[in-house]
This record gives sequence, structure tokens and C-alpha cells, in this order.
Amino acid sequence: MMRFALMVDPQEGLPYARMLELAQAAESAGFGAFVRSDHWLSLQGDWAAPATDAWTTLAGLARETTRIRLGTLVSPITFRLPIALVKAVTTVDEMSDGRVELGIGAGWYDPEHQRFGIPYPPLAERFERLEEQLQIVIGLWTQPSFTFEGRYYSVRDAVCEPRPLQQPHPPIVVGGYGKPRLLRLAATYADELNLDNPTPAACREIFERLDDVCRQAGRDPHEVRRSAMLAWDGAEASAAPREQRALFATYQAAGVERLVLDAWPGPVTPDSIDLLGREVLPALS
Repeated sequence: MMRFALMVDPQEGLPYARMLELAQAAESAGFGAFVRSDHWLSLQGDWAAPATDAWTTLAGLARETTRIRLGTLVSPITFRLPIALVKAVTTVDEMSDGRVELGIGAGWYDPEHQRFGIPYPPLAERFERLEEQLQIVIGLWTQPSFTFEGRYYSVRDAVCEPRPLQQPHPPIVVGGYGKPRLLRLAATYADELNLDNPTPAACREIFERLDDVCRQAGRDPHEVRRSAMLAWDGAEASAAPREQRALFATYQAAGVERLVLDAWPGPVTPDSIDLLGREVLPALS
């Protein structure tokens, strides 16, 4: 059984009203989740494009949807201190009645950091910070009082109330290209590994390596869900649902348990989402 998520990139000028329309269409069409990018600046170089805040808009969607899961893919650790991230996600978990998931990553978009004055350490340091944030996030969610002394972050006798509705905590997704360090973080801390626009062959190879890393970490490989994010053109999909079914089936055969369809750069409409829900998703779910 394959699950599906619809993803949007609001930093390119997608207003909240339009985002809500697409999220509600995805919920009606049978998508399991609606996720959005977490950026404050256009990735296409349109510096004047309106860009909304991820967790603020997800809080709004939490109150205007009823079943579909909500989250980011992914929130960069450079944007928020661990406690700020924990509070935002926990709040949306409560507001959604336990439907939130946290996608988290090291951050990568240099122009965004430069223009807004956000510190942007070298990649190795960002991954070290990511691991520390993962430890703190999980600790704050699972311990009645949590202390952590790291190289970059520390908390002392920290209590995080309210607790998440989802126990032991909302699902954690790490995403990227399947490099060794990402696989180790996924095997150690995450509930899901998401690969960025991989081929089916790449999925098979990376998932096999993830199995090995999980076993080395003493973890059952089946505890880490495998997913892939694909660029998705709604107009193209509407014209060729049979081809969409065939394409998605190749990823299912490669071990992908959840397919995230990123409406980038092609157009997406409620009609194209509805067609996918009628013509494609039932054949693979």
C-alpha cells in the first residue's frame, strides 16, 4: 500500500487562501498528508514574491481541515532555536488534534540566509547542529524534564508543556539525497526518510543502505518509513492518468511507501487533484 502527500512551495507567491483551497482538495481526494516547504524567500530569484511562514500557515490549516496530516518538508534548523521549533510543532499538533509531522533538515538556500541575516555555517557544522536539534526536540517531547549540553545548543531542566497529543511524539521526517550522514540520522532519530527526486533505481540502492545502517544502530529497518518527493505537474498528470499510475507503480516496486507530489514547477488545481484521487491513488493505495 502506497500513501500519498501533496506538497506546495508557498515562497513563490502562493497565498494562504489558495493553499487552503489545495489542502482541502487534497483531503477530499484521499491524500494522506499536505506538506509545504519552509522558506522565507523565492527559490526562483523573485525577491518580491510574497512568502508566508510555514508553521503559522499550518496552524491555520489545522483548524480548516479535519483528516489530512500536515507538516513541513523540511524546516531548516538555521531558522529556529530548538525550543521555538518544538513549541510551534506541538501547538499545531494540538490545534490539528494530532495530525502534524515535523520534516527537519540542515538548511541549504544561501541567498535566503544572506538577505535576511540568518547565520549560515558550513555544511558539516549545519549537520552537527541538526543532530543536536534532533536530540533536543525528542528529549523535550519525551522527558518530563530534559537537560542537554551540546557544542551548539544547551537546555537545562527544561519542561515542555503541553505535551504532544501524538505519543511518543509527532513523526519526524529527515530529507535529502541519501548520503551516509543523512542515513545515520534517519536510522538514529527519524520515523521517515524522504529522498529528493530520486529514480526508482536510486531508491532501491539507498533503501538497502538504510537497512544496513539501521541494523548497525540496533534498530529494526521497518521502523523507518521510506518516501520520495517528486516534482509534479498537475496539468500533465490530468492529461495522462494512466502514465501517472505506471510511473508511481515503479516507485512502489522500489520500496517507496509514501510518495510526496511536489507541485513544482507545474500548475496544480483542485480539479487536477480530484482527478488524481479518482484515477490514480485508488490503484496504488
